[in-house]
Amino acid sequence: MPLDPLARRLHAMMAAASPADRLRPTADERRQALTKLMQFARADVTVAAGIDDVLPGPGGDLPYRLYTPASDADEPLPGFVFFHGGGMVAGSVDTHDAICAALARVTGCRLVSVDYRLAPEHKFPAAVEDAIAATRWVSEQAAALGIDRARLVVGGDSAGATLAAVVCQDALRNAGPTISAQCLICPVLDFEDTSPSREAFAENHLLDRVTLEADLADYLPGDVDLSDPRVSPLRATKFTGLPPAIIHTAEFDPVRDEGNAYAGKLVAAGVEVEHICHDGMIHNFHAMGAVLPQGRLVLHQIGEQVRRAVGG
Repeated sequence: MPLDPLARRLHAMMAAASPADRLRPTADERRQALTKLMQFARADVTVAAGIDDVLPGPGGDLPYRLYTPASDADEPLPGFVFFHGGGMVAGSVDTHDAICAALARVTGCRLVSVDYRLAPEHKFPAAVEDAIAATRWVSEQAAALGIDRARLVVGGDSAGATLAAVVCQDALRNAGPTISAQCLICPVLDFEDTSPSREAFAENHLLDRVTLEADLADYLPGDVDLSDPRVSPLRATKFTGLPPAIIHTAEFDPVRDEGNAYAGKLVAAGVEVEHICHDGMIHNFHAMGAVLPQGRLVLHQIGEQVRRAVGG
């Protein structure tokens, strides 16, 4: 399906900004680029002001931001632990502030956005360890956070969705916290194999091969097996018993196929899955609501799906 006019215009902008012969970006360049991109995010919603605090992590305190969907909501609400994207190299609670505010509003959840450690300063498995620890902490401190621990969602976008998938797999293997649903938006799930979509959209589709390779090189020590499910959750061997999944992929996204394949593996394992592959869209489209109506629409779809998953 061809790109619609707005998506075509955005695609042209991204192609011009990411020429095929460009050099590998440095971590600082990657962070600056994501910060600029996230300015396309839109959150024309009402939420209580985000509250910044820290939680104990394996490498020291981890900053987080707590969002409440209504300023007068005193009763325990479902919780949503969110991990931002950025290839494990870029992103923060600030870059994803508009997205998290919107998700808190549309899902009706108290949302905890976690600032996990980034590479190359902190290589694998630092981000994974932080994500697991943060989820356990939110579950343990649910009452103090105003969260119903029996209705906890874990999710993220792009590399943040990688972490969300890993957290759910870890919770299954190691008797971790009860997770009601996993919400994976344009997830990056496999570095062991090169899928057809990674080949087809390797250039000029926002998330290009150069960026993916640079992120991976910054993130992983040289001796890590790419089939390790903490790196490539698609390569896990056990899926039965994982939480119900909400998965959103995009037609013109290099990581489309691995997200679609993950949905298929979950279904085959008897896991309840709501999966939509969005026609004509590119990676990170959900964060481009200022220019793409589909970016706003998908957030409302996610809101409805999460509400169903937590019985809200």
